[in-house]
Order: sequence, then structure tokens, then C-alpha cells
Amino acid sequence: MAGTKIGGLKAAAKNKAKYGEGFYQRIGGRGGAASTTGGFYANRELARAAGAKGGSISRRGPAVQV
Repeated sequence: MAGTKIGGLKAAAKNKAKYGEGFYQRIGGRGGAASTTGGFYANRELARAAGAKGGSISRRGPAVQV
């Protein structure tokens, strides 16, 4: 049954049986190896600015020392 935990486990078992135990490691490795360009990887200043922006709009209150 698609979309359920049991269905996902069945699909994972079938993929491992069909393509080998390292199936998910192989496809994950492809994604990791491919993501070495663009975005924050290519522009450290953009990453710094985005982090500062996210930190400045944090909804957490100021730290309170007891």
C-alpha cells in the first residue's frame, strides 16, 4: 500500500533484493557527489548573509542568565 510505513518497508526490501544491499548508499552517493557547485557552496558571502538574516529574525527571546 503506497504512502504507509509498511508499504515503504516493502518497497525498500524489494529495492534491496533487486539491486543489492548498497542500493540506497549508491543513490545517496550520487546526490552527494553531484552537489559541489552552485548555491552556498559557490558563494560563501551569500551563505554568511543568509545566516545573519536568519539569526536576526529569530523568534527566540534573548538569553536569560539565572
